Amino acid sequence: MNNRAGSFLWNLGQFSTLAPTSRTVRLYPLGVYRPKIVYSNRNSRHLLLNNFDNRMQSSIRFLFQDALIFKPGDDDFQTKGICTVTALTVNRLLCPRRQPSKESPVFDNGLKKINFYHEASSKGVLTKETKPTPVTCGKLSQECTSLSDVLDTFSKAPAFPSSNYFSAMWTIAKRMSDDQKCFEKQLMFNHPAFTQLCEHMMREAKIMYYDQLLFSLHAVVKLGIPQNTLLVQTLLRVVQERINECDEKCLSVLSTVLEAMEPCKTVDVLRAGLRMLVDQQVWKIEHVFTLQTVMRSIGKDTPVALKRKLEMKALRELDRFSVLNSQRMFGALAAMDHRSVTLLNECSKVVIGNIHGCPFKVLFSILQSCRDLQYRNSDLFNGIADYVATTFDIWKLKQVLFLLILFENLAFRHTGLMDLFMKKVVDEPDFLNMKNIVSILHVYSSLNHLRRCQAREFLEIMAGALTGYLHHISSENLLNAVYSFCLMNHFPLASVNQLLQKDMLSELLESDNKERNVHRLHVLAACLALDGVPCHKATDLALPSPPPVRLRPNAKVAEGLGSLLGKGYFSEDVQLPHNYRIDFEIRMDSNRSQVLPLSDVNVVTSTDVQRVAVLCVPRSAYCLDLTHPRGFLAMKMRHLKVMGFHVILVNNWEVEKLEMKDTVTFLKSEIYSAEALPTADVNFQSSC
Repeated sequence: MNNRAGSFLWNLGQFSTLAPTSRTVRLYPLGVYRPKIVYSNRNSRHLLLNNFDNRMQSSIRFLFQDALIFKPGDDDFQTKGICTVTALTVNRLLCPRRQPSKESPVFDNGLKKINFYHEASSKGVLTKETKPTPVTCGKLSQECTSLSDVLDTFSKAPAFPSSNYFSAMWTIAKRMSDDQKCFEKQLMFNHPAFTQLCEHMMREAKIMYYDQLLFSLHAVVKLGIPQNTLLVQTLLRVVQERINECDEKCLSVLSTVLEAMEPCKTVDVLRAGLRMLVDQQVWKIEHVFTLQTVMRSIGKDTPVALKRKLEMKALRELDRFSVLNSQRMFGALAAMDHRSVTLLNECSKVVIGNIHGCPFKVLFSILQSCRDLQYRNSDLFNGIADYVATTFDIWKLKQVLFLLILFENLAFRHTGLMDLFMKKVVDEPDFLNMKNIVSILHVYSSLNHLRRCQAREFLEIMAGALTGYLHHISSENLLNAVYSFCLMNHFPLASVNQLLQKDMLSELLESDNKERNVHRLHVLAACLALDGVPCHKATDLALPSPPPVRLRPNAKVAEGLGSLLGKGYFSEDVQLPHNYRIDFEIRMDSNRSQVLPLSDVNVVTSTDVQRVAVLCVPRSAYCLDLTHPRGFLAMKMRHLKVMGFHVILVNNWEVEKLEMKDTVTFLKSEIYSAEALPTADVNFQSSC
């Protein structure tokens, strides 16, 4: 073959031309080629053919499937699927195409005539006998019903680009159920053409359009092909090498891919490249959807400067936010761990105004993001809870429970919704199983909420349901359930006795959560001793001592008490029985009109002395409305009253705002007030 001859490549269902070169280009089956030289200024898709030498005869090679075309006498060049024919010399470029004349040159190779120029009615370079039907992702996903069907189509007539086959398989897989999807993926991995398709994908990665490359990677990841495979790592490397080709559409796809991938060295490097790209192009992003997709994928360890730049871009686009954009912004901020109160407040208003018809998945995602960001907006939570309570009958109890669990994490107590759920549990106890029993008890005990008219009935139903699972429940789940009952001042003896078995206690004290388990067992022991529970095993409960915890009394409160009472009239960080500690203790007469010196009073024998416990309470000890104490504080107040204390609550965040003069005035009004604290927030067993 002449060294200056031009070469043609069968690819993309048509002829592509390569520039003349001093060396031949080797052709491989299925349209994959490997040039032995590097072409300068080469377009990876459409390579123009340079001028032929007017007096040189060129040898043109065609690649056909299942066809043998040869020139008599050229047996040395004959191979399966590949043939060599002789063409006349041409002195012009073959493309762009021109309207051919009626006298188009015809070449006879001895077997069949091939026209290089068609009649005017012809639509392409190839005759109808050899022109393949274009293969697209949409066509494949419509014609094929399974992943194996796509691979069968590929094995019969492979076509460029291979990304269409992977995208079609992922499109088909999305329509399947989880079980069917798992079965089809297994068939896909075992299909004989799957390895061949992966090889084609790796070979074509550097020559296909960048968006096709990204769609291929997305489909490959979604189809469950492991990240440590050669295919995935090759695509990741090529994506990284060509990242400068990324436009806004590609930026969105790349962000989606990275969001779906597990962290690894290659992914981390690519994510770092994405951050650099976003930092340069953030102000050029036109679509809010693309902006939010980028925010979800860049990672929590993104530099704060880039997070703020993305926040400012989002604030600029607020006027263009749709309802869906506002809903998605919560998840986007949570994904990069950036708490923008201004942005969240504005999006909350949109969510509240369009709450009706909002699906469970969206509500759950918003609340989950609020929990992760520690963003507490009572208006938003009330809007969601009111909507769920109003449409309570259309929700599954499981869905409502999931929302209540998130509300508990956010310390939000919505009495209407919680009352409705409690009533539903009383009316339909068959809904209860081992897992949701523990969750329901945790929510209601943590938020210190019981509907008083149904409190005892609700607790008895929950205790009875728990008793039915005593032989199946784990020791830690049983401890969690009993601990919740303790906070609610209810003690099902069957569950308590089961928990106090030696094998149960041994298992709890040997677990990884030993410290937490010891604390909860001490709470149980205190309840059995102080709440008048008829359980004889309380005296036999031998537990290791919990780690010592010293309180740090509020310095401003201590200074205010010193100014008000003087030294010697109060004590700090007082240790009490049953592992309780209080910030300050004051001793007064029975009418609480006079403070008594600590040294002159025999607390044990005197009946005319009123002990006062001053508790400095953080925000976390209250529900979100800051007036209703949560479960542990309510139980502590109940036990302190049993031990003879009058309890005064001092809110730390409120005292910090006061001047010292106002602090002293506040403490004086609380200490010398004869009005007892309301018992409604402490006593769960109050009747209607």
